[in-house]
Amino acid sequence: MAVQQRRNSKTRKAKRRTHYKLAAPTLVKCPSCGEYKLAHKMCECGEYKGQTIVEK
Repeated sequence: MAVQQRRNSKTRKAKRRTHYKLAAPTLVKCPSCGEYKLAHKMCECGEYKGQTIVEK
């Protein structure tokens, strides 16, 4: 089993974790109302893929 021999500094730990960051969600514009929404999700206006799913 591996045992740590020396303590890692805060800087070394931070350098190792530089790739652990949040990514901004991909937003697309709704073709009917023009509002931004998440891809592959129904819009607030009730449309999905050009079809009305929920009447508002």
